[in-house]
Amino acid sequence: MPVTLAGLHIYPVKGCRGLAPPTAWAGARGLAGDRRWMVVDGTGRFVSQRTRPRLAVVAPEPTAGALVLRAPGRAALVVPLGADGGPAEGGAAGAVTVWRDTVAARDAGAAAADWFGGLLGEAARLVFMPDEARRAVDPDYAAPDDIVSFADGFPWLLISEGSLADLNARLPRPLPMSRFRPNLVVSGCAPYAEDAWRRLRIGEAVFRVVKPCARCSVTTIDQETGEPDGPEPLRTLAGYRRVGDGLMFGQNLLAERGGELRVGAAVEIVG
Repeated sequence: MPVTLAGLHIYPVKGCRGLAPPTAWAGARGLAGDRRWMVVDGTGRFVSQRTRPRLAVVAPEPTAGALVLRAPGRAALVVPLGADGGPAEGGAAGAVTVWRDTVAARDAGAAAADWFGGLLGEAARLVFMPDEARRAVDPDYAAPDDIVSFADGFPWLLISEGSLADLNARLPRPLPMSRFRPNLVVSGCAPYAEDAWRRLRIGEAVFRVVKPCARCSVTTIDQETGEPDGPEPLRTLAGYRRVGDGLMFGQNLLAERGGELRVGAAVEIVG
């Protein structure tokens, strides 16, 4: 059975809901539009579902002229966009922190700050990573010119449907793929086949598999309600997917060559 690209997932705002387009461009930082926006606290440090699980209910909707954000019980936030896809209005550029990285970002303004502050019950701001910002990938796994958006550490996360099916067969109740927030979902391979891949081609794009993904508490957050949902899947993963201190599920990738990706395309394992 051939391996195919079963799904593409873009998360416009780090920690918020994703989109599943039929096609997307694979660029230097990842899928076009993936995690170029982020919510920060009053100190300029990123926030995520690890500590603010309510971000899961925020649904971004990029349009030609605005980023629209919706959440239950709140009026929609409309952020007008400029020519580069960032905020057309708002504050000056400044530095924000993602894990150990300090990155240049542009503030989306007071209305966005009020909206996210009301949602989270604390000081918060929405920021955008402009094209000129350069955030390097971990040099232990990447070349000096490899860059990433506001994603945790790598531009791409790939998971096979077979791996999720195997995990779900071990769980008290099955979980959706959205718990794991991949960018690329593939079908047609055995469970955890992706662990052994080294390079793959999808259309004109070529990817290098660099390391397994250690999973965190975000996988235990119900992505529909934004509420913690018990110890799974981490408890089950601990029984058979532990490597050192990490519970591994999915593979992080770097793109050696970009190109258009299309759901249904063949995935060629080239190494």
